[in-house]
Amino acid sequence: MLDTVTLTSAIDGFSFTALHAQPEGPRKGGVVVIQEIFGLDQYVQADVARWAARGFEVLAPSIFDRAEPGFTAEHDPQGFQTGVSYVQKVGIDAMLSDIQACIDDLTARGPVFAVGYCLGGSLVWLSAARLKGLAAGAAYYGSMIAANADQTLSAPVVVHLGRKDGHIPAEEVKAAIWTAHPEVPVHVYENSGHGFNNDGRPDSDAGDAELARQRTVDFFAEHSGAGGHG
Repeated sequence: MLDTVTLTSAIDGFSFTALHAQPEGPRKGGVVVIQEIFGLDQYVQADVARWAARGFEVLAPSIFDRAEPGFTAEHDPQGFQTGVSYVQKVGIDAMLSDIQACIDDLTARGPVFAVGYCLGGSLVWLSAARLKGLAAGAAYYGSMIAANADQTLSAPVVVHLGRKDGHIPAEEVKAAIWTAHPEVPVHVYENSGHGFNNDGRPDSDAGDAELARQRTVDFFAEHSGAGGHG
């Protein structure tokens, strides 16, 4: 069951909302789910529910609340342009501060992981480089990963890319990552394009999406003893 909580960002004392779900079954840790630029839409809500069903307590911060509280948009050109404008208006530092607040909220109850998609995938990579307390992260098709590939990572990351992604060239991103971080697992999914974690979208392949989720769960389990959660 999803509910909404309010957290406070350390960077400016701003109070933002986050979707929250308690784990089903034995608790495996906490997961911060980081949205695409379309806000906490139905796909994010479905993803929060999936992670809770796999045994994780979940927080999904509404990282555009400084621009428009509770923002959601359709996956169309207008929604895309609005999301891009909100990224510029809010700024990376404020979004990372909100993610840190989610990590801090979860950390007393076990290891904390992060998973993000598109914009959120980039933010997972940057979180692993700049934030404290992450045990591991999973970054899906983030457009800013290649440009930030050489940043020092303080938490392990697994990267998922779609072969048919017209926005993010999988081989170029993989090469950039492996040049700086040959230890980072990078998976390319042959049947999928951008946004393939969103079930039912045109670029989504159900088999690829489930394989990426299982690889992420396994990666988190492998690193569940890492990070700061004391």
